[in-house]
Amino acid sequence: MIERIIHSPACVAEGADWLAAQDARFAQALVLTGPLPLRRSEDGFGALLSSIVSQQVSVASANAIWARMAAAGLTQAEVMAAASDEDLRAAGLSRQKARYGRALAQSGIDYAALRVMPTDKVIATLVEVPGIGPWTAEIYAMFALGRADVFAPADLALQEAARLLFGLEARPSEKVLRAMAQDWAPWRAVAARLLWAYYRVAKEREGIRQ
Repeated sequence: MIERIIHSPACVAEGADWLAAQDARFAQALVLTGPLPLRRSEDGFGALLSSIVSQQVSVASANAIWARMAAAGLTQAEVMAAASDEDLRAAGLSRQKARYGRALAQSGIDYAALRVMPTDKVIATLVEVPGIGPWTAEIYAMFALGRADVFAPADLALQEAARLLFGLEARPSEKVLRAMAQDWAPWRAVAARLLWAYYRVAKEREGIRQ
């Protein structure tokens, strides 16, 4: 059976209502955040390559590199697979990211097949590619595939949002947050959207620029 897919803002709203009914703290957070964003993106090679490009650089730097890559056709798998080190350096990729990008392009992933795979198999398939860890795979499942019940507990903003919202003494570890998120099934991807939105609101209230 295909897992629940988030297609529209109405799907997100349904999940948010469910979470608010389960836990008053989610309901309180929703009052502050307002309606949650859909945050869907196209799936495929480009989505994963963009995640690799964005690792450990600012949004502005990632956007600039991506623009150079797009101009050179490097956002297409066949072009990336055949690109030289010089081509990739000229676009702004580090040696490591060039290796990761080429590995992804040569991986032979069947992106159409991922759409109907169980989420755990999607993640297992993606993390076999160098440069793709669990966080990147979970984010892909969440936003590119629209899976409603996937979470990314290694995300530092989600950890900090959970600390603030649930009044924890310390930021929960990946393991602890993954266990907490079990209570938010079958809408863990909406819980993530809510926690990210709450994180932004909470930090603004504290006067911290993000």
